[in-house]
Amino acid sequence: MSSQPVTLRRPGAPKLAALPPLALYVHIPWCVRKCPYCDFNSHQRDDALPEAAYVDALVADLEGLLPSVWGRRVSSVFIGGGTPSLFSVGAIERLLSEVRARVVLEPEAEVTLEANPGTAEAARFRGYRDAGVNRLSIGVQSFDDAMLQRLGRIHDGNEARRAIEMARGVFDNLNLDLMYGLPGQTPAMARADIAEALRWETAHLSAYQLTIELNTAFYSKPPRLPEHDDCADMQRMVEESLAAAGFEHYETSAFARPGTRCRHNLNYWQFGDYLGIGAGAHGKVSFPDRVTRHARIKQPREYMVAAARRGASMMEDRTIHAKDLPFEFMLNALRLVEGFDSELYTARTGLPIQGVEGALADAEARGLIERSATHIRPTERGRLFLNTLVELFLP
Repeated sequence: MSSQPVTLRRPGAPKLAALPPLALYVHIPWCVRKCPYCDFNSHQRDDALPEAAYVDALVADLEGLLPSVWGRRVSSVFIGGGTPSLFSVGAIERLLSEVRARVVLEPEAEVTLEANPGTAEAARFRGYRDAGVNRLSIGVQSFDDAMLQRLGRIHDGNEARRAIEMARGVFDNLNLDLMYGLPGQTPAMARADIAEALRWETAHLSAYQLTIELNTAFYSKPPRLPEHDDCADMQRMVEESLAAAGFEHYETSAFARPGTRCRHNLNYWQFGDYLGIGAGAHGKVSFPDRVTRHARIKQPREYMVAAARRGASMMEDRTIHAKDLPFEFMLNALRLVEGFDSELYTARTGLPIQGVEGALADAEARGLIERSATHIRPTERGRLFLNTLVELFLP
């Protein structure tokens, strides 16, 4: 008789036939100034950045996660913030070298770094590229000086244009982040921003409607935003303008030229796995019998101290209960304009699609999704009322 321990599977627990793709997210939490709409874990830089100590902490953080992903390759790396472009070329180069020494990157791995126009330098962009960054995302938000001022941005429209021009000379794969529905913005002003963004012929555009989030300055003192109908007009204008320019609308706020969809973000939306390292970072790791999430403490100083001590206090680990998996999957996958194959649901959650038949039938009856025997996608109405749609899958 075997003496090996037997692990009993909990009734209703997921059972994954294969593990999903794995990505790496790295959070750099500092920025020059906190924007009033921002609810990300970002902290205003008041003195010199502790680059060396923070990269040390990131490396220790990554090493602590390695046992959970032994043997798995990393398909993409995303360095977000905050403002990662505040970090020197040397710091980013060391970070990526330390990552490569510890995990196996896919040969054509996508490596993205976020940058703000107010911190743009041509030499720095070239240095990032030489360090291994092959995709740059610039947070333009608007080209209108009055809009930028109301958003608390540190750059103006001309600085945005100069940053894009510098980046285009270095990166083939370039994304611009734009926002609409801004305080005092009219549909004509939003159209002018989209027209200006299209003029630069970048590979990818992200266009988000401004929403007021908890724990932001705008939440405490809300600005006057355009009426709902005006925002809806802006959204239609964005989608129609980018479609006419040859962009594929593949996610709620994401538009790409053929072959340039953001692989890292697609992995999120398809409920793939990702390690999250850095202050306030979140991650998701799957095992054959469970799906887990991890989170890091938010304060950079506390994070670095905990990482130096290799202490468990730097992280929170939890298993996603099987009853919560349908909502977590749909919260991501229903953002995809083209939807998803039914088989992906089972592959990523380990649960049969029949378990959510009631919610799917309800969504279909309300005109929020359309489906075939093998595929599910949100309708235009479903995309407009996405919160209502995904809430149908709450336990």
